[in-house]
Amino acid sequence: MRKIMCAVMAALMLLSTGCASMLNRDYSSVAPHSATPTAEGDSNTIRVENYQELVNALIYLVNQGEESGSIRYSGEEADFKKLMDEACLEVKQEDPLGNYAVDYIKYSVTSIVGSYEADVQITYRRTREQVASIVDATGAAAIRSELSRALSSFSSEVVLRISYFEEDENYIHQLVRQAYLSNPATALDFPEAEVAMYPESGQQRIVEVTLTYHQPLQTLESRRNSLSREAERICQPLAESSSIRGKLDGITQALQSMGAYSAQGGSTAYDALLNDGGDSQGVALAFSLLCRQVGITCSVVDGQKDGQSHFWNVVQTAAGYRHVDLSRSGSVTYDVDQTMTKQGYVWDTQQVPACS
Repeated sequence: MRKIMCAVMAALMLLSTGCASMLNRDYSSVAPHSATPTAEGDSNTIRVENYQELVNALIYLVNQGEESGSIRYSGEEADFKKLMDEACLEVKQEDPLGNYAVDYIKYSVTSIVGSYEADVQITYRRTREQVASIVDATGAAAIRSELSRALSSFSSEVVLRISYFEEDENYIHQLVRQAYLSNPATALDFPEAEVAMYPESGQQRIVEVTLTYHQPLQTLESRRNSLSREAERICQPLAESSSIRGKLDGITQALQSMGAYSAQGGSTAYDALLNDGGDSQGVALAFSLLCRQVGITCSVVDGQKDGQSHFWNVVQTAAGYRHVDLSRSGSVTYDVDQTMTKQGYVWDTQQVPACS
């Protein structure tokens, strides 16, 4: 019996770490809870001795997606029903998964000599599939990476368990925007993003981002495939060029000759390359796409020019990172930060590599 109890306790210690045990993703960060040992002679009953262990037992049941369970309390608190009420409320309101997934918790209590036993019933408002799809992410880079993964496949929802998090909904909206611009091949329809946090405060929360696109999925997938083929066609002659500058010149010449920039154009690379032209955002996405096609590091800058929203690129050249704005008339120039600042450009220097 001692060997069996040791095995059960070890398994519960692993399971009590939460839903992250069901996931095999990077950026894991889970707050472990105390072990929840089973009652002597009953492997289906969890034994607790104080309030925190009672809370942990309820969290354990929620993490496992259990709809029912038994908890035996042998502590000193005489009013066990009051203790259960407080524990159920804490799990429902303060635990991230409880707040996200649980509709309500109810229980019935039986008095046993020297202890109480609670028969717990849990009703969920999320499916097991939804809970299993939660991804653990800590830090802006991890959150942005998961958002980018969802946007690249035109997913309608992404749910993240975020640790050490003290930001608000606006912060998540900013990361959605950054993630969208980071992948020009699939930046074809910036979706409406609705952000919900569970709970609303705390260092560990579950963040649910619902994405609503303006175009049907079939249309987006078709445009992605067409854009990929066009990028390959444009860049195929550049494969013979061994220098970065030669490839960059070939890309800029191709974009200019096909009239990729149009002040009144659309805001995607598809518009710039396959429609009637793209605005500053559209041509910046197109330039970034083609640079990546030939192995050159390039990103889209979401900034301002003369006080107005404006987009351009930062590309890695043989001399270092340089700014490129293909919406300007005349010959293409590769500028440093100081030059751009003098010309009225403003950008977030924390998000853009220094060009000096």
